[in-house]
Amino acid sequence: MKPVNVGLLGLGTVGGGTAKVLSRNAEEITRRAGRGIRVVHAAARNIDSDNRPMGTEEAVLTNDAFEVVNNPDVDVVVELIGGYDLARELVLKAIENGKHVVTANKALIALHGNEIFTAAQEKGVMVAFEAAVAGGIPIIKAIREGLAGNRIEWLAGIINGTGNFILTEMRDKGRDFADVLAEAQALGYAEADPTFDVEGIDAAHKLTILASIAFGIPLQFEKTYTEGISKITSDDVDNAAQLGYSIKHLGVARSTEEGVELRVHPTLIPQRRLIANVDGVMNAVLVKGDAVGPTLYYGAGAGAEPTASAVVGDIVDVVRTLTSDPENRVPHLAFQPDALSDHPILPMEEIETAYYLRIHVSDKPGVIADVSRILADQQISIEAILQKEQPADADWVPVIMLTHRIREKQMNEAIKQIEALDTVKEQVVRIRLEALDSE
Repeated sequence: MKPVNVGLLGLGTVGGGTAKVLSRNAEEITRRAGRGIRVVHAAARNIDSDNRPMGTEEAVLTNDAFEVVNNPDVDVVVELIGGYDLARELVLKAIENGKHVVTANKALIALHGNEIFTAAQEKGVMVAFEAAVAGGIPIIKAIREGLAGNRIEWLAGIINGTGNFILTEMRDKGRDFADVLAEAQALGYAEADPTFDVEGIDAAHKLTILASIAFGIPLQFEKTYTEGISKITSDDVDNAAQLGYSIKHLGVARSTEEGVELRVHPTLIPQRRLIANVDGVMNAVLVKGDAVGPTLYYGAGAGAEPTASAVVGDIVDVVRTLTSDPENRVPHLAFQPDALSDHPILPMEEIETAYYLRIHVSDKPGVIADVSRILADQQISIEAILQKEQPADADWVPVIMLTHRIREKQMNEAIKQIEALDTVKEQVVRIRLEALDSE
């Protein structure tokens, strides 16, 4: 049978890895796909014909990506250039030309996926995006297909390796955030501008996608609450450990009767949970289905070949369905397009969670009683209190409190009143806490 021709947009880390895996594992891939798959056209900013990536030896190389998407001999366009505007234009043009698309671009899907999937549906082509979330972990396929018999209740994920590396180093070696961030940049884990990673934007893109396929809702990145890890201190990490918790930068999505929670923020997780022990640059996603219960998916969230593994898996899926009825393919967002729900996204002040509070108070009698009274007035009950030693040359004492679950708006009001006390020295540090049990 005639091989399927692939056009690659981008020959960087992931693009080069994709070409390499397609070439190295060609025989195995052909046995699985039923047809050969070859790269015939590739676009990159810098063309070096004498130093081609493995797997592109016979491909036409160009620095004009539109040549690839307009090439009539290309059956599948693989978009690996990243970014928003150009990637959107290229993908929509490929769809207009009747080509199937595979992408690893989480920002593109999170922001423009609704438009892209509608266009693909109208043209009868596939858009596959497994590599957009958690690198080599097949989490999209697991939720969309493997758990199709379940009502997904909630999911929680460590879906940014850079942030997880930083928090792991802070916990294991007692280092400060700025120090570890500098090392992450030197190692290539973090960009020169690390905002997307450490402030949670990258994770929010991925959580938006996961929530959509889990709950059957349109992609709504703009409604995802996002909070970074740059204000987490080594003291917070140590305090959490003393209380039996690890701090992770977590993406949480939960379906409730009132609406869907979509939030990315630092989170205390009990150390006994498997996901609390996912360290370094690794990723993990915990998914709770009503039939299957909690399931955990773990693996490399980035890197040339782990991400290429997901990209090539998508290409194989596309090849397998080239001759199938477009009306009976697996839907892009797991649910049939006309069956997506308008279940609202909850504003952050309406979500319920437990909290870790770090409060710097004057070393005077009655201060903790004042704080406890404010919490009680907001119907917030305390689970644990830890008073730390007074720092040298300081006139305040750190007090750590863990609370039971309460609505965010009640905690906001309590913190406002606590910070107004004359005996409270600085802003209250608040980190949310999730038990992540089977309930």
